[in-house]
Amino acid sequence: MPISILMPALSPTMSEGNLAKWHVKEGDTISAGDVIAEIETDKATMEVEAVEEGKIGKIVVAEGTEGVAVNAVIAWLLEEGESAGDIPSDGGHAPAPAAEAATPQPAAKAEPAKTDAPAASAPKASEGRVFASPLAKRMAEQAGIDLGAVKGSGPNGRIVKADIEAAVSGGAPKKAVAAAAPTPAAAAPSLGQAPSADVPGMPEYDEVPNSGMRKVIAKRLTESKQFAPHFYLTIDCEIDELLKVRKDLNTKGDDFKLSVNDLVIRAAALALKKVPAANASWTEKAIRIYKQVDISVAVAIDDGLITPVIKDAGSKGLKQISAEMKDLATRARDRKLKPEEFQGGTFSISNLGMFGIKDFAAVINPPQGAILAVGAGEQRAVVKDGALAIATVMSCTLSVDHRVVDGAIGAQFLAAFKKLVEDPLTMLL
Repeated sequence: MPISILMPALSPTMSEGNLAKWHVKEGDTISAGDVIAEIETDKATMEVEAVEEGKIGKIVVAEGTEGVAVNAVIAWLLEEGESAGDIPSDGGHAPAPAAEAATPQPAAKAEPAKTDAPAASAPKASEGRVFASPLAKRMAEQAGIDLGAVKGSGPNGRIVKADIEAAVSGGAPKKAVAAAAPTPAAAAPSLGQAPSADVPGMPEYDEVPNSGMRKVIAKRLTESKQFAPHFYLTIDCEIDELLKVRKDLNTKGDDFKLSVNDLVIRAAALALKKVPAANASWTEKAIRIYKQVDISVAVAIDDGLITPVIKDAGSKGLKQISAEMKDLATRARDRKLKPEEFQGGTFSISNLGMFGIKDFAAVINPPQGAILAVGAGEQRAVVKDGALAIATVMSCTLSVDHRVVDGAIGAQFLAAFKKLVEDPLTMLL
């Protein structure tokens, strides 16, 4: 029987992706390990390798197609002796995952209430299963949209995220509501919709469609602000000695050039080793304090940002941190990072000093417990030994999830960080 080639899940949070390019065409013979396609996620463009050998019998999803749901059939592979006539007649539906198959149908949800409300979705249940991506189902459930009334634009009519968004804005029919109204506690998770930009008197505009990356950034940072109680601690660090040490080190060889950010990463990693309670995440059962310091560093790319991770930064020297950071940043801008290279950090750093930003407060990158925002070093008047002096000062603001890190812990981390930055030779010990 022909083998279905499915849209792969290239990261734990991926629910859909774009099929950017096919490297094969119908009739091509492939072997396990051959690159057959390129898939574009919200963070990177990745190559997909064949896991079986055979002949490409049918390409279901054309290259350039956006919003292809994970586990949707994108092509069929023929084994020896098979032909295109052996491909299932529907040609484009993957077997439903077990979790999806167990999901109750809209009509079934109304049964326990024993009401006479119009069963708008009942005919659909008898006609056949409604095909929708897991994300589309969740969105429809939250918005009260009847999936049976939504026309899918995905492969073979599959309902995807964009269809639900269009249904919400277009006023699609709502699901039948049981007579027993939900209690305020049950309705609490619904936070409503953001105010519409369509108000009278607005000037003309150009619309730039939201990319997958921009949608993920919006979703994750909105969740961060909604669920992580942020508070902020700011400290000023004098960096004249750090700049001097950086200059001296950069004259020692031509195979590396340290940046101020490299030194900041090193200082933050060592400070987290001194104050491990700040290297933590929140869960409902317990606070997780990580034994290894993996620092995510925000890198601006087209249409968004990405946070490649310096793994085990607390055990790496400045030269190694600098080399890894340059490589990760370059591949991040080319969208060539592997998922494990931008997922799983325990602490984040966002540096806008190169843009002249004096200070700012960053939004925590969930599920991490804190993020350090680094501003520009600038000459300021300071008091030393009772007299005015000039020093190069860098303001740093720590955004903290108060569920994980209390004020005293955040202050201890910043004190350790400041000591390392102002006495940079201790970073070399």
